[in-house]
Amino acid sequence: MRIAIGSDHGGINHKAYIKEYLTENGFEVKDFGTDTPESVDYPDIAKTVSLAVRDEDFDCGILICGTGIGMSIAANKVRGIRAAHVTDTYSAKMAKQHNDAQIICLGERITGPDLALEIVKAYLGQTHLGGRHSRRVEKIMEIESL
Repeated sequence: MRIAIGSDHGGINHKAYIKEYLTENGFEVKDFGTDTPESVDYPDIAKTVSLAVRDEDFDCGILICGTGIGMSIAANKVRGIRAAHVTDTYSAKMAKQHNDAQIICLGERITGPDLALEIVKAYLGQTHLGGRHSRRVEKIMEIESL
């Protein structure tokens, strides 16, 4: 599985921790930055990762900022992307199973590193269930044309 990962300055620690786990467990990971605590604008990182996922260069994406909210809002502005802000493992599972989210967004300042890693594992261990959920995802995507 090919995973795009990115963070702003508020998510560099979680990103490093998650990236290390993913790499050690055989995932192909590309880091879209940043790697320093110097301030960067999260919409730039969210846009780059979202476009890479949307264009199918990667199977999914993980975005991390201070709360995960800004990354989620920015990522969802990219046509075709469904990004879910998740703070627990159940939401991570449902984001994939029901909403077929291609990207999850985490907040380093609100979620501890161990829980963040469990969220990632929960998300990556799921598949979209299809059926009635596909119909609902299609309706979500139709909203983009309004």
